[in-house]
Amino acid sequence: MRMKILLAFVLSVGLSVASAQELEIFSWWAGDEGPALDALIELYEAQYPNVVVENATVTGGAGVVARAVLKTRMLGGQPPDSFQVHAGEELIGTWVVANRMEDLTWLFEEEGWLDVFPPDLIDLISTDGGIWSVPVNIHRSNVMWFVPENLEAWGVDVPTTWDEFLEVCSSLQGQGVTPLVVGESWTVQHLWESVALAELGPDAYGQLWTGDLSFTDPSVVATWERFGEVMDCTNDDASGLSWQQATDRVVDGDAAFNVMGDWAAGYMVTTLGLEPGVDMGWAASPGTDGVFMVLSDSFGLPVGAPNRDEAIDWLRVVGSLEGQDAFNPLKGSIAPRLDSDLGRYNAYLQSAAEDFANDRQVGSLVHGTAAKESFMSEFATVMEIFLDTGSAQAAASAAEAVAIQTALGR
Repeated sequence: MRMKILLAFVLSVGLSVASAQELEIFSWWAGDEGPALDALIELYEAQYPNVVVENATVTGGAGVVARAVLKTRMLGGQPPDSFQVHAGEELIGTWVVANRMEDLTWLFEEEGWLDVFPPDLIDLISTDGGIWSVPVNIHRSNVMWFVPENLEAWGVDVPTTWDEFLEVCSSLQGQGVTPLVVGESWTVQHLWESVALAELGPDAYGQLWTGDLSFTDPSVVATWERFGEVMDCTNDDASGLSWQQATDRVVDGDAAFNVMGDWAAGYMVTTLGLEPGVDMGWAASPGTDGVFMVLSDSFGLPVGAPNRDEAIDWLRVVGSLEGQDAFNPLKGSIAPRLDSDLGRYNAYLQSAAEDFANDRQVGSLVHGTAAKESFMSEFATVMEIFLDTGSAQAAASAAEAVAIQTALGR
């Protein structure tokens, strides 16, 4: 009898293990950005309790490290079940053109997403051959962060142009305050795109990525010159700071301003416990009021996903109203769904939703929307050339060479 009971137990355990399903989610959301992804995974696990989720995050540099790991896996025929990818050229110009993604048009039709996602966003994740990912959020790149109480103590107003910023730069430096804090390399590139948008305007800024405006055009050279003036007002130890540490300097009163995407809002609210509009303030980066520099994180279905059915269920959760309204308030982003419950969002996110609905939209370079990844990755070298030489002409020439090499806009 004891042997029969033991055999029955072993068989039941074996069947339980055999019936367990798996799902690997690949992203760069860890640490301070982890709680938002955790909320999405918890929702998935509640709906699909028999699936064991592997949260495969690769940290570092706004996804730079993760994208390198992903490329090795995808090209090596070992894709994750689903992975985080920026909507736009990072998705289309890297994985769709290489025939490594499955068309999700059928899923959009089945879930009714064609009616709840903005048409412009659907265009960003689509080609003539299909729809290739499910957007989970909308982030804004061109945001300047500050602490209102600190600015009042220093006698400084929020600058609406870079000329105004340069006017207050010396005053802040004279008070022992860093006027504008930056961090590691990608955060400097992030600052550049906001300066470029302000100096060129949205039309010319967009023409850079279509190939209709040369990087050696005098207006673009002048943009690099203005960027150099702005960088003269930043900290000397940028390379040693993460974006969170740069944000901390503003919160701690060591720096006046920081230009960073609104994941900084998620960090300040979710991790630091600050109240938007009281402990932290925001404005469009100087010279970009009325323009929303957009980026969107999304998840797709790679060809050959080991657990395809589980990945499809993951995408259903990602695109659901419940999933998006669980994820985005923690992340510091807004839901792309038009039926999102804004009552669940804080004051900053409500203002971002209003701006997204009313402002002109342009794509972020650094975060994969505006230009193909081959150009974006080489832009880091262009920035190094500028920081090493201080030459606007050298940077412009290098950027033009990279644009030609990567067939930017073609």
